[in-house]
Amino acid sequence: MATVLKDQCVGKGRFQIGAKIGSGSFGEIFVGFDTVQQTTVGIKIEPRGSRQPQLLTESQVYNGLASVRGVPKVVFYGSEGDFNILVMDLLGPSLERLYKHCGRKMSLKTVIMLADQIITRIEAVHSQGVLHRDIKPDNFLMGLGSNANLVYLIDFGLAKRYRDPVTHAHIPYRENKPLTGTARYASVNTHLGIEQSRRDDLEAAGYLFVYLLRGSLPWQGIKEPTRKLRYEKISECKLNTSIETLCTGLPPELLRYFQYCRALDFDDDPNYNHLRKLLRQRFVMEKLQWDYIYDWTILKYHAAIRHQERRRQDQEGRAPDASGTPPANARQ
Repeated sequence: MATVLKDQCVGKGRFQIGAKIGSGSFGEIFVGFDTVQQTTVGIKIEPRGSRQPQLLTESQVYNGLASVRGVPKVVFYGSEGDFNILVMDLLGPSLERLYKHCGRKMSLKTVIMLADQIITRIEAVHSQGVLHRDIKPDNFLMGLGSNANLVYLIDFGLAKRYRDPVTHAHIPYRENKPLTGTARYASVNTHLGIEQSRRDDLEAAGYLFVYLLRGSLPWQGIKEPTRKLRYEKISECKLNTSIETLCTGLPPELLRYFQYCRALDFDDDPNYNHLRKLLRQRFVMEKLQWDYIYDWTILKYHAAIRHQERRRQDQEGRAPDASGTPPANARQ
């Protein structure tokens, strides 16, 4: 990929490129600055000669979902020089990053509060006739500022229409389809080569919930010399792991979630509210508080308290010991 320089301006000089914040199969992601609106933005850049360009398709899907809450808005799309450029709302950390920040496991409270929004985002995207086809924690980001508690669904490079926008006819059932998406979270039917439909996005979300709660999935970490062999091994492990085994030790509502998704026919319209209610029932039974205080919120609070304590001790000329405990003569 040709070099993208920091402080370079794109979009007819409107957007200034800042630090690189990520990358993917398409190219790279940068934080940027909109010199017209005086706001910070996210800038995705891919080489114009990409074998499988994604940004044009992604920009078109985003524009079609412009009215959907929890989907970032496109500010600009175009081609300049050697690159295709997509400028969007800047968002916060992904659930994958937050999962790692929280010690590779999240509480039931946090996962259910997230799951409620995740199901709602998937429902909203489906209501526009679109399948996401790559549901995973990397593709759910938290917002910033006043939207810090809002979950956003991103990366529609693999999205596909499942309904004709004019006739509303559902796409036909097909087999022998290659795996599209991320093998770790792909539904069983996707592994079997069956055309994806709404049920598959929801099943993938179920694997995401288990991953966040357990800290891993049984088919994680499989290593093979080729992607094809690895996908085959993941598929074999997934097919041989019953949903009862997968959900052992987890709230029974997770098992019922999978049972519902697996029972859906190819062109069924899922009852998203039923799935939300399943998880909300467990939330109430556990007497949890729906206050949008996530696991990472608590970690940030404790980190801020520790920082304040260190500053206070520095100002007083006393340093804590290695454990963070003030010296004995400094304790009250």
